[in-house]
Amino acid sequence: MAPTHVLRCCQRGLAWIPVIFIALVVCWSYYAYVVELCIFTIPSLLERILYVIFFHLSFIMFVWSYWKTIFTKPANPSKEFCLPKAEKERYEKEERLELQQEILWRAAASLPLYTRTGAGAIRYCDRCQVIKPDRCHHCSACDMCVLKMDHHCPWVNNCVGFSNYKFFILFLAYSLVYCLFIAATVLQYFIKFWTNELPDNHAKFHVLFLFFVAAMFCISILSLFSYHLWLVSKNRSTIEAFRAPVFRTGSDKNGFSLGFRKNIAQVFGDQKKYWLLPIFTSQGDGLTFPTRLVNADVEQATVTLHTEASKSIADVTVNPLSESQNRLLSNEQHANNIRDYLANNTLKSAESETITVSMESES
Repeated sequence: MAPTHVLRCCQRGLAWIPVIFIALVVCWSYYAYVVELCIFTIPSLLERILYVIFFHLSFIMFVWSYWKTIFTKPANPSKEFCLPKAEKERYEKEERLELQQEILWRAAASLPLYTRTGAGAIRYCDRCQVIKPDRCHHCSACDMCVLKMDHHCPWVNNCVGFSNYKFFILFLAYSLVYCLFIAATVLQYFIKFWTNELPDNHAKFHVLFLFFVAAMFCISILSLFSYHLWLVSKNRSTIEAFRAPVFRTGSDKNGFSLGFRKNIAQVFGDQKKYWLLPIFTSQGDGLTFPTRLVNADVEQATVTLHTEASKSIADVTVNPLSESQNRLLSNEQHANNIRDYLANNTLKSAESETITVSMESES
């Protein structure tokens, strides 16, 4: 027990190394820019003042958003997604997967769930012992289920999800602005030092290295920032981009997409004046998300009723939804799905029992 506890403490300590590295680089860049460049290298007083003012604006926003991304606790499923004590004991004792799923389906009847596993089952986390809400996933690094999990980022030592995804986007944006500003303003002095137009002094190393570091981070951050802007416009997480969520109609990569403007508002909120501030303004509670039916539901296309007593067949045809008739899924539809699943299981078990009895009578 003790070695396991020590190992976990060591893992948690080592996980802070990337964050400490970034913090040291940022502190050095502050010293190199403000002291070595602005104070000891730039001759013009007006240029110094302008550079220092704009530098501190980008620096403050960058550090603020980075801090919020690191120290905002990931949101977890609420207690309503936990199995009741009696159902939990039945689930743990039951060995048959079919009956375990029946327990989960009954428990999920009152929950707003629209996504399933690839096999069409209820998404349940055995580790956290909760029914996973839509877009919720278990993070092995944090050892918890995270609402609308995007990914676990080692550079912030935290899970990026519903509670801090806006902060993460702003962190990428302001870090890109920070690096671009440094690279752009240092470039002329980098060239002068490189061509020996300025005398060799202690500032030369800092200015040359500052430009290389800023340019390197700028290139890497630009690609990552562009990718996440694309994800926001499509209302997808990184996990959903690689593995499309599964609905009743099947997997659908655009299942949560509501259009460009509404997708942006899902992350940044309705009030545009707060979009550029690392303040939580995302829509919803992280447990439920508006979605739409994109593909026609094959299960609803044709319903065939077999009456064994009269040997008659009645066909009832339901028109499937077209792509132009996408609509939000309702709790009533979800409840119908639960009842259909339980009814189908009951019919299957009844049919199997009937077949068994008839075979015994014939023998």
